[in-house]
Amino acid sequence: MDYQLPFDHTVIQRILPHRYPFLLVDRITEFEADTRIVGIKNVSSNERMLCREPGQRPTLPPTMLTEAVAQVGAIMILGKPENRDKLIFFMGIDHVRFRRPVYAGDQVVITATVKRLRAKMGWLHGVARVNGEVCAEGTMTFALGAKGEESK
Repeated sequence: MDYQLPFDHTVIQRILPHRYPFLLVDRITEFEADTRIVGIKNVSSNERMLCREPGQRPTLPPTMLTEAVAQVGAIMILGKPENRDKLIFFMGIDHVRFRRPVYAGDQVVITATVKRLRAKMGWLHGVARVNGEVCAEGTMTFALGAKGEESK
């Protein structure tokens, strides 16, 4: 790994192809290649994707929380020098559980741990927490492909 911890937006954007408003990771605080990564998602009250029900606190939709977990895992995989010229494809998520809402103002700490890696695919277990309390967790399946393969 060529990057120094913590990774900020500049480093994250060198690794992931996502850009605002679809880039959902603000910082990477821990990175153990092929093992584990920890990232931060700060939920701001001005994010357009928040659900705003009258009389309720704005909440982050569970699908966006799932995408944030997937992006943290993708940073671990694409951050390796041998994967820099590749794209990662989110293939699925199993055994997902949403345990509590994530509100505007929350800081979500996301951990992704490798369950199994192969040359072109793998499985990661992701957990999102706010103040130590689990918000969501599940097992993500991903596939790697060379840039340009997506149009074949």
